[in-house]
Amino acid sequence: MKGLSEKISPLDHHISFNKLLKQYDEMAESEDSFLATKARYILNAQAPFPELREGFSDITLLEKHKEVIQIILQDLFSSVLTTNEIKTASSPYTDIIFNSSQRFEKILAAAGPNYLPQIRNQEEEVNYIMACVVILNFHYGYNLDFKRPFFYDIPDAKGVMRHYRILYNADFMEIIPNGIPLGITQEDVDKLLENIDNVDLWKQKIPPNSFISKGFVISNMFDVTAEHSISEIKSNLIINDKSGGNFIKGVENTFKSLFGLPNMRIGFSVYNSKDEQFERVSVNGINSFILQKKQVETCNEALCKSSYSKLIDQNHYFVISDVDKYYKLSQGMAPYKGLYEQKIKSALLAPIAKNGQLLGVLELVSDKANDLNSVNATKLDDVIPYIVSAVLRSIQEEENLIDAVIQNECTSVHPAVYWKFKEEAKRFILDDMEGLQPSFREIVFDEVYPLYGQVDIQNSSQERNMAIQRDLMIQLSEIKQIMTEVWQKYSLPIYEELIFRVDNHLDEIKEALHTNSEQAIFDFVQEEINPVFAHIKKSDTQIQNLLLSYEAKIDKGTGSYYDHRKNYDQSVMLINKKLASVIDSKQEEAQQMYPHYFERYKTDGVEHNMYIGDSITGARAFDLLYLNNLRLWQLQVICEMENKHYDLKSKLQVQLNVASLILVYNGSLSIRFRMDEKRFDVDGTYNARYEIIKKRIDKSYIKGTNERLTQAGKIAIVYSQKKDELEYLRYIRFLKAKGYFSGKVEIVELEGLQGVSGLKAIRASILYKSHKEKDKTYTYEDLMLELNK
Repeated sequence: MKGLSEKISPLDHHISFNKLLKQYDEMAESEDSFLATKARYILNAQAPFPELREGFSDITLLEKHKEVIQIILQDLFSSVLTTNEIKTASSPYTDIIFNSSQRFEKILAAAGPNYLPQIRNQEEEVNYIMACVVILNFHYGYNLDFKRPFFYDIPDAKGVMRHYRILYNADFMEIIPNGIPLGITQEDVDKLLENIDNVDLWKQKIPPNSFISKGFVISNMFDVTAEHSISEIKSNLIINDKSGGNFIKGVENTFKSLFGLPNMRIGFSVYNSKDEQFERVSVNGINSFILQKKQVETCNEALCKSSYSKLIDQNHYFVISDVDKYYKLSQGMAPYKGLYEQKIKSALLAPIAKNGQLLGVLELVSDKANDLNSVNATKLDDVIPYIVSAVLRSIQEEENLIDAVIQNECTSVHPAVYWKFKEEAKRFILDDMEGLQPSFREIVFDEVYPLYGQVDIQNSSQERNMAIQRDLMIQLSEIKQIMTEVWQKYSLPIYEELIFRVDNHLDEIKEALHTNSEQAIFDFVQEEINPVFAHIKKSDTQIQNLLLSYEAKIDKGTGSYYDHRKNYDQSVMLINKKLASVIDSKQEEAQQMYPHYFERYKTDGVEHNMYIGDSITGARAFDLLYLNNLRLWQLQVICEMENKHYDLKSKLQVQLNVASLILVYNGSLSIRFRMDEKRFDVDGTYNARYEIIKKRIDKSYIKGTNERLTQAGKIAIVYSQKKDELEYLRYIRFLKAKGYFSGKVEIVELEGLQGVSGLKAIRASILYKSHKEKDKTYTYEDLMLELNK
């Protein structure tokens, strides 16, 4: 025997027609003879089977009494409406149906043989609580809202999923205690409502099978596929993560339901109004049938005049109900050609536009002619506004992402100070919401200690000028050789005059390259030589080969010889890249020791600024120990950058040397974020002395000599206070023991800079070694331990 209550429930379900039959009991006594006769007929049909009135849980009886049940339910299932209504009689909140209209039976038949419909979202625990709420209302008299929409999802004959909303008529239900029920107070109800997820508590107050559900329900169903599809499209468009193929498949299936077309596919292309072109969406799984495999295509190439006018000018649907037909009529014009080649038979191109501005095109296509047409195109009217909102949001998100990338790559706010910018941004937004005139206040950090260092390419200007000089001399020599050939062949005085001027330029740059020489020679070649070469190349095939050989050596970007300069530029770029990678990776370790502001930038070498102090970290207490630790770290890292260059030098096209420098500033200062420059700078005229020293220090000389402070193979540590000297001599002794420095250390006095005097420097010779594994970073505590041994 198969029962109704297979799931745990507070209700023991029994099918009964008692409440309906009671109405016929009254009708049998009616003065209306027609109604009375009909009622007696129904009652007589039921009389031999008392279980139909008393109730039963054995569902095999449904088939046994099928004909009698149809007689009892004849007024509820009108034969006139049976092909129109979608209607069933069933046990409440179950999938057990025992009577249905012809239209419902047709829907089931189309779904396939042995298809059994199931109510969507029938979770066992939720059903238990819902049944309890029914009991609280109908037996205990509480007024709780238990209404919840139920749906059947049933595919049609084409395989397209259709959705039906179920409306229950529970007029023929009775809730009867199964024994003596527990008392339920308002306090109990309040507790239950506070613990809606605690099924065990609900089972304690209303135990399983403590009540009998006696009767049946009438289910009236309505096809809500269109409304459901629109709702699903809205939901899918709200989802932030649109990166996976499941999202696209879900949206496509929803559109299939909306249009009732199982073979329909969707695509999308973005409209770039600036360049007047369609672009592929950068999301996996989204295709474009207009673009096919192309990333971009101009609108004129992707569309014909008619489709261009409809989509872009009028923002109106463009429907191609028969692609083959219009492909032939247009003699293979776009967009018919591309659709025809993809074996698409009908298409609907829908503009996604806001205030007359086209944002993109939604592309619906089918492999059957007339599937998409001007009639069913109107189905999109209810969907397009949500797609427009999603596209606008997507555009905004992309712009935000672009801004984030630009900020991260170009004007990054360092993580150590980000919290301060975030606080100010929140204040800015709050002021704006309150209708004030917000302004982003400057970010200032007081009482911070600066650290500055650089690993600079030595004599970079001379090396660059030497490279330019060599390239110009080679180019002028090649030009002279060609012009000599031309003059000897044609003997025109103008050619001899040009050779004379080439010689003058060669003599001018042979000893040294002057400031204006490069531009003057470039202008001479462009304005005087190139037109002559162009003329000769047309008329003389013999000299043409010389000219082609010459032109092959000219760089397209610079318009001149770019050989030695290229070697120089590539060498500088490689040095900068390698040096920056060392300090960037080491910075991550340094931030773990104590958070601080850090910035580095590449010039002819790599420079860095650091600021450390309590105002930057905010919550974490600052101690000068952390400054000492960072100074020691900086010294080690510059040694490692020097060693990286040492390993790299043999691989460089130009053997460039580097020289390193550290500036020690005794005391704290304030820094301010300059909004116009998007960088931090020292604040106040007194503190500006520090910036002046930074800019001029690497050009300084040792007092009383012509010797530059910075030298290859040495780190120069510039300072003004005796205690800084002692501190750094301590660091050097410690790092010498760890293999960073050789024994040679000197203390020198510097020539006075403009506005700055009294500076001294320690110069320590670096011990170079090949780094085959990551060096250990030593801390200030390691130094103290070493000194106390």
